[in-house]
Amino acid sequence: MEEQVRQYVETFMANVKAKNPAENEFHQAVEEVVESLAPYIVENPQLMKMKVLERIAEPERVIMFRVPWVNDKGEVEINKGFRVQMNSAIGPYKGGLRFHASVNLGILKFLAFEQVFKNSLTTLPMGGGKGGSDFNPKGKSDNEVMKFCQSFMTELQRHVGQDTDVPAGDIGVGAREIGFLYGQYKRLRNEFTGTLTGKGLDWGGSFIRPEATGYGTCYFAEAMLATRGQTFEGKTVAVSGSGNVAQYAVEKATQLGAKCVTISDSNGYIYDPDGIDAEKLQFVKDLKNVFRGRIKEYADRYPSAQYFEGERPWSVKCDIALPCATQNEVSGDEAATLVANGCICVAEGANMPSTPEAIDKYHEAGILFGPGKAANAGGVAVSGLEMTQNSIRLKWTPKEVDTKLRSIMSDIHDTCVKYGTESDGTVNYVKGANLGGFIKVANAMLAQGIV
Repeated sequence: MEEQVRQYVETFMANVKAKNPAENEFHQAVEEVVESLAPYIVENPQLMKMKVLERIAEPERVIMFRVPWVNDKGEVEINKGFRVQMNSAIGPYKGGLRFHASVNLGILKFLAFEQVFKNSLTTLPMGGGKGGSDFNPKGKSDNEVMKFCQSFMTELQRHVGQDTDVPAGDIGVGAREIGFLYGQYKRLRNEFTGTLTGKGLDWGGSFIRPEATGYGTCYFAEAMLATRGQTFEGKTVAVSGSGNVAQYAVEKATQLGAKCVTISDSNGYIYDPDGIDAEKLQFVKDLKNVFRGRIKEYADRYPSAQYFEGERPWSVKCDIALPCATQNEVSGDEAATLVANGCICVAEGANMPSTPEAIDKYHEAGILFGPGKAANAGGVAVSGLEMTQNSIRLKWTPKEVDTKLRSIMSDIHDTCVKYGTESDGTVNYVKGANLGGFIKVANAMLAQGIV
């Protein structure tokens, strides 16, 4: 059996790499999943015969388009737009839009592939998709961002809809961008539907949506810690990133009794041994969300903090690490440093922030590790709840949404435990998340035939 599993993985990955050359992030995401699922698939010949995982790894549709717009100097600029509609076996495509200079097809395919499993884990009827552009909002005026968003949506609106594909925000796409995108969608389609999530509270948005990914990551970490009789109370937490996810991860971890001592952006990180309390966090929110400044300014404002240019926060001694920035931000060496410094739990607020080498280090050390597709599913879960509220034309209270979010994250944890518990009683959350997310999608695909 072991030899058959090894051969399946090698053959599968050889085909994926041949069909998708130079898409390293996509290869990495697929390999992590296929290694987890291979024993189960080999034991179930129908899954091999029907090539279910092979179909999941091939997008149902990839849309690429030109996005021309005019900047404030009157110059014409051209960006690339993408939408990867990965899998709709259990519901309409659902996943964010990313506006960042690093965006390319391989990164979006990796994100869309992960989204299929993540959305399945939420228990909500949502398929997986992802999109975006190599447009970078950083340094652009509101007028330039609006012009770009309107041009981007002029093409994207042909391919999305509340029962077809429901995009949301991601890196570089916050409340401002969602507003401009939705305004153009509504203008072109002459309809007010739940086609985008992350909308403003006054026009169809859900309470707790901005907080959902960060809060959900902490709820998942809380559930993992409980399996070892631990809580956030009194723990020191290192957080990376300073966007939406990181901000609310700091907020919730602090509410749960922890002290968060780091936060970062693409230029470096700050270390505040006194902790990032509510007042300091509000400064970060204003700095990043309103003034769009750099995290270095935190150290200028608060003398208790040190700023480390060009570095990541994983050398800081902590009990819990919450990577909330971007993919592959924790290397094998950094993971070894975290473990050596006494870290007992890593929960991923970002998508695939830990390299394969880092994940090996976590597993070798036996620390708790919550992969992104499970730990950060709170964001898309509340997006799903926003879709529900839009469909029934009702708005739930913050308490109602937060209660549902907690329940969903608890259910995801239970699924990971169910499918990831090893013979020695430990839980492999990577295996549990991959297998738990896969089975639901696979059953739907088998029922629907070769489509």
